[in-house]
Amino acid sequence: MAVENPPTPVPIADLTKIATEACDSALGQADGYEHTQVGTWNSAIINGILKALITATTPSTPSTPSTPSTPPPYRFTVNSTIVQQGLIDKGSAADGSAANTGKRGMHSASGAFWDVNRDGMWTFKYPGAEAKGLDVVVSVTWFALG
Repeated sequence: MAVENPPTPVPIADLTKIATEACDSALGQADGYEHTQVGTWNSAIINGILKALITATTPSTPSTPSTPSTPPPYRFTVNSTIVQQGLIDKGSAADGSAANTGKRGMHSASGAFWDVNRDGMWTFKYPGAEAKGLDVVVSVTWFALG
């Protein structure tokens, strides 16, 4: 018996948009890998995604001082991994003679024990990173409450 994928807290297209916007914002001015900036970039990506997910999933109920707004029905974890691609000779890469020169491999995996009907995980590879000599992989995990 096949297990169907659980519903996502927001549609996959929205998750993709949220992750892309967070990566664009964090890496917009980057020209390449800068070790001193990686922590800042990862924090900006993670915080941007978390903020957008919380906003997107929080029920809209009027809040008064005596009745706080309803919290989102999910808890989230976000992981961002930034890897420097190998050094690339941009001159030879431009003419196509060194398409894979300097490229490095990367594999990341995660596992969890959860309710397969309500909890889940989604992984995203930021397509805009390659032009900067980076690989950026983001994973979002959600756990339904109640």
